[in-house]
Amino acid sequence: MTLYSPAPNTTKTDDSIWASIAREEERQELQLELIASENHASAEVMAAMGTALTNKYAEGYPGRRYYGGCEFVDEVEDLARNRARELFGSERANVQPHSGTQANMAAFMSMLDPGDKVLAMSLDHGGHLSHGHTKNFSGVFYDFHSYGVEPDSERLDLDKVREQALALRPKLLIAGASAYSRPIDFEAFAAIAREVDALFMVDMAHIAGLVAGGAHASPIPHADVVTLTTHKTLRGPRGGMILCPKERIVKINSALFPGGQGGPLMHVIAAKAIAFREAQQDSFKTYAAQVVANASALAEGLVGAGIRIVSGGTDNHVMLVDVGSVGLSGAAAEDALHRVNITCNKNLIPFDKRPPMEASGVRLGTAAITTRGLDVADMGHLAGWIGEILRAPEDEATIKRVAGAVAELTSRKPIYA
Repeated sequence: MTLYSPAPNTTKTDDSIWASIAREEERQELQLELIASENHASAEVMAAMGTALTNKYAEGYPGRRYYGGCEFVDEVEDLARNRARELFGSERANVQPHSGTQANMAAFMSMLDPGDKVLAMSLDHGGHLSHGHTKNFSGVFYDFHSYGVEPDSERLDLDKVREQALALRPKLLIAGASAYSRPIDFEAFAAIAREVDALFMVDMAHIAGLVAGGAHASPIPHADVVTLTTHKTLRGPRGGMILCPKERIVKINSALFPGGQGGPLMHVIAAKAIAFREAQQDSFKTYAAQVVANASALAEGLVGAGIRIVSGGTDNHVMLVDVGSVGLSGAAAEDALHRVNITCNKNLIPFDKRPPMEASGVRLGTAAITTRGLDVADMGHLAGWIGEILRAPEDEATIKRVAGAVAELTSRKPIYA
């Protein structure tokens, strides 16, 4: 039996699919989710995605649709756009992107011509796939160059970024990361962009919920365009969004539709609107602060267990753990932790000598475990369990004991009570 049934009186005939859904729901309840890009959306957010809005084609924007019968989905999209603007303090919002990558595609199309120079953070140092990877659309159509962290500090040095920008003279400078644990100085990045006559974009996919909750500085006052995802720290449905000043919205809208997408997913936009309302509550500010406090405590606990954290710690929700410091590859560490129901992902660390599918690190994040109610005290236990497993990944007695402790914690603090 699944936790999130279809509408009342719906007959479920596809036993195979519903059985897999039930097993996935059970997996999420039984495992501690430390993948930094994942979270647990509310039951109301998930319910919105199973509504009749999934049936409606709505190409275009409210008041200017290609199809008829859009009067009520217009209401939904207007609510989503207005709530997004209020939540982030942005003049305009486009809530239609299906993903962060498609949000980035539209942003690039609105500001760049094919072949234009772009400067962004290297994926190998914690950047984003859609910021210039050679097999991604961004690297295929635009001339991407990358900046990275310094070898000694494993942090960004904005003086070095400025030097690169002055030499390259890019048309677009991008800030934003998927595996960087320190604050990003958006004001300083904007100053560099202005100095070289570049546009400035921020991809805040990972930190959007922290920005909404006041736990990280906002890029909105400084950036020409801001992209984000709605499902990571923002705790909404899987999807993307674009925020911008009013003078840029026409180009943004056209670049997304018809530029990169057809009909929007109206059931997902309804779920986004619900998530934005949830993020406007005082309880979400408390949540965002707890995410950061938990990450700091977990990093400190791991350091105390003798495991190296890239850059020495974290100021947001994510940390890179150098498992090579205890003689493991990232792939081996991921598998070892999975055996005790702690889920994470292997990840390159800066200047990694291993290939990406092996890697020397794992990326840990606290957004999902904070949603299920874990606190700083729990982080001490969790750091201890992770340390034990990484130091003795094949010891059956250790595996059994830690798995039992994880099971007790997940039972005591379920995701969906």
